[in-house]
Amino acid sequence: MKKRLSILFSMLLVMSLFLAACGFGGSDSGSGKEGGSGDGSKEQALRVNIKTEPFSLNPGLANDSVSGNVLRQTFEGLTRLDKDGKPTEAMAEKINVSEDKLTYTFKIREDAKWTNGDPVTAQDFEYAWKWVLDAKNESQYAEMLYYVKGGEAAHKGQGNIDDVGIKVVDDKTLEVTLDHVTPYFLELTAFYTYFPVNKKVAEANDKWYTDAGENYVSNGPFKMSEWKHSDEIVLEANDTYWDKDAVKLDKINMYMINEPSTELSMFEKDELDWAGNPIGQLPTDAIPQLKDKGNLNIEVKTGTYMYKFNTQEEALSNAKIRKALTYAIDRKAIVENVTKAEQVPALAMVPPQAYGDEKNELFKDADVKEAKKLLDEGLKELGMSELPAIKISYNTDEGHQKIAQAIQDMWTKNLGIKAELNNQEWNVYIDELQKGNYEVGRMGWIGDFNDPITFLEMFKDKDGGNNDTFWENAEYKKLIDASRGETDVEKRLDILKQAEQILMDEMPAAPIYYYTDAWIQSDSLKDVTVLSTGDVQFKWAHFE
Repeated sequence: MKKRLSILFSMLLVMSLFLAACGFGGSDSGSGKEGGSGDGSKEQALRVNIKTEPFSLNPGLANDSVSGNVLRQTFEGLTRLDKDGKPTEAMAEKINVSEDKLTYTFKIREDAKWTNGDPVTAQDFEYAWKWVLDAKNESQYAEMLYYVKGGEAAHKGQGNIDDVGIKVVDDKTLEVTLDHVTPYFLELTAFYTYFPVNKKVAEANDKWYTDAGENYVSNGPFKMSEWKHSDEIVLEANDTYWDKDAVKLDKINMYMINEPSTELSMFEKDELDWAGNPIGQLPTDAIPQLKDKGNLNIEVKTGTYMYKFNTQEEALSNAKIRKALTYAIDRKAIVENVTKAEQVPALAMVPPQAYGDEKNELFKDADVKEAKKLLDEGLKELGMSELPAIKISYNTDEGHQKIAQAIQDMWTKNLGIKAELNNQEWNVYIDELQKGNYEVGRMGWIGDFNDPITFLEMFKDKDGGNNDTFWENAEYKKLIDASRGETDVEKRLDILKQAEQILMDEMPAAPIYYYTDAWIQSDSLKDVTVLSTGDVQFKWAHFE
């Protein structure tokens, strides 16, 4: 969900034109000796770029793709998405589902251990999930646990946390009761918000997740051995992992490089084994040349790049103004001349593949005539003679800047509106966005799973953790709630399409394009799993 970014992000979430970056200063960055291909050896050491300091490496606080792609290597949930993106048993060796599909019983592996040797228990899952639902912990992804019976009420202070449908049957058995039938629940249990946390360690030190060392205890295929903040994270194979024989890499160096051109240059010097999405980023100007060389990988991604409107701002409180700004953007020109990685112009919030459709178009691209009409009507409704200058905010990044400049020019040319650009370092930017200290802000949303609800539910409540637009609509809320209780697949999708139509009629956010992942990798690097949701897994990766 969030900001997987890309937030997004995110989200986040780590994706094309996504997330800011911090400085790079790894002392061994130029040696060419650590990677699987740098010195011609077959050493199983991978070097990648994650662009920026993770927002948080606590699964319960993470809300972006940078954090998520680190956590997927170091932690593991009850399930894990396999190489085809299907949920399969992970921490749980056996899963039973009740006849009414509302109760899931997970039998945790006897050999499931934490990196400090502690057994992974049902209590660890209970602790982690209830921690997320405790509002005082300010988890941005608490809504992900609203699928559990009583989860929403507990988080909103309308119910007791002890009444949530999470029951420890014994140390190795967890029983989960859902609020409503959720066909994709086993995909959710593979998502990082559902990861366990070592209860004993977390209760002893509430800052356990802020640095590498004995307190950073995890249960995935890799463990964190070093964390140089804003510089580098080093992971090593976890010898306590239940499926350690499947893990071929000995080490992963995750650098934080602030320039796509530097990332590409390091790859070309054999100092990185991967350059580009969904963990790093290629310079947009280099993409056509890389295409011509024939070594560029491009995959469609279930994600939407968007501009969010702060509907608390007077001018942007009017839906017609928001739609005018949206319709005045030429998306085709942006993807062809700016992003250049075969992104698809977005004419709806939800990527069509999430519906299982080829197209999902709810408005017309670059409809300048309609945009001018809506602007005039909106100004009259607000009693304004002209629209004040609009500030476009984005996190520091060459790609985001180019898109912002293009939209700035389009708004000036098509609507006569002045726009100012405001770039900020990622952590500052996302904090300001969440506080509502912005007017128009760029964001990306990558589906946590391949279903329309993951794009639509974030707009349900104006005080929701991911709804930085602060928009809310009563009929929209009813439809989202109705979709949760509908078991007929086609009827459910129809309800969600009705909800999306309301979203696009009100336009709290302007879709710009649907993401693609574009990257290059070392020829000898094999079996890296990249899913359409932007998830990267190195569990099975290796060098030949």
